[in-house]
Amino acid sequence: MPVNIIERSSPNHDARPNGAGVDLLVMHYTGMKTPDAALARLCDPASKVSSHYMIDEDGGIYALVPESARAWHAGVSWWAGKPDVNSRSIGIEMVNPGHEFGYHAFSDEQIDALIALSRDILRRHAIPPRNVVGHSDIAPNRKQDPGELFPWHVLAASGVGLWPKPHHAALPISFEKALRRYGYGIAPDTKATLEETIIAFQRHFRPEKLDGVMDGECEALLAALLANLD
Repeated sequence: MPVNIIERSSPNHDARPNGAGVDLLVMHYTGMKTPDAALARLCDPASKVSSHYMIDEDGGIYALVPESARAWHAGVSWWAGKPDVNSRSIGIEMVNPGHEFGYHAFSDEQIDALIALSRDILRRHAIPPRNVVGHSDIAPNRKQDPGELFPWHVLAASGVGLWPKPHHAALPISFEKALRRYGYGIAPDTKATLEETIIAFQRHFRPEKLDGVMDGECEALLAALLANLD
């Protein structure tokens, strides 16, 4: 494990279903005013929420729930044709006040710690690159985290997740079908509308444009991502 691990056990977890392997890594932000408040909530039995890890702004990593157990971080969610993301995922909370309390960029120390921790997790579990996702990717109608300031491209350059390389081929299918093929859930399979799902895609892969409109550049980015799946 990376250095600077702080053990702080949360009671908010249960057993993974029999046969449920880990194939998803989900990034969050805490969305609370202070790190202490976030840690307290993740460890409070009354909250019924938790994550496997929380990373503070100084890079300190709190280990809250064993990876073998199911933490309660994803809620009602969907990815790659399957609900119940909690049963098959590891969740990491990044300390950040979020959009409600003054969202700001993540610190270099946080991102360095996240990359080290994520690479360690990927060595232990068979998680494909497209399954390194944000909370907003798996629940577009409910969540915005980790948000448009999260440096997905930096993670991908370090071997954590996917980032689209320049690609000029047109989508071979409609962008709605392409989003589904990449992993996103759209109504009627989920409660997320197409517009909400496009915004989630943009928040991850084109954060300077969060308008829910799939223009030519967004389609090119999606085509590049699909090309990585072939």
